[in-house]
Amino acid sequence: MADEVIDIYNENNEGLNIQKMRSEAHKSGLWHRVSHIWIYNSNREILIQLRSENKELYPNMWDISVAGHIGAGEEPVISALREIEEEIGLSVKPEDLQFFKIRKHKVVYREIKNNEFCYVYFLKFNGDIKKLSLQEEEVIKIQFLSFYKLVEELKMHPEKYALRGDYWFEVMEELRRRTKK
Repeated sequence: MADEVIDIYNENNEGLNIQKMRSEAHKSGLWHRVSHIWIYNSNREILIQLRSENKELYPNMWDISVAGHIGAGEEPVISALREIEEEIGLSVKPEDLQFFKIRKHKVVYREIKNNEFCYVYFLKFNGDIKKLSLQEEEVIKIQFLSFYKLVEELKMHPEKYALRGDYWFEVMEELRRRTKK
């Protein structure tokens, strides 16, 4: 994966006017920002992606619909739109995204010290995912799973999913709340 320049923050999400390569931020445990987009549909299903085997974080694991680092000087919503188009070939407008929250996430995976502020968005999409074009170096495949089935899978086979702790369950609960019929 290509390295990229990102802004660095303190542990309170305050900018430090420092830019580093993403690889340096991960090596040193520097706080940075990412965009997370959870895509769901009217059938109360969530889109998950199987990450490429070449990813440094969570290779060959199921993960969030779309996610990516926010580039230096980039606004979170612009990053989200860019990542959606890059990873799954879907072009959406800012008003299509529903902001959920900023989530502080700190994890060590292999030698990577990943300290992130996740700007979390929801996107409702009722289209045919077979018509989307996946970024091969990032995503092996995508699929919709019902909220119920995903929760069941996370409990039975956590080793198949990116290490995000209770975050998965928090998102499922929020989507259940937002999609109550």
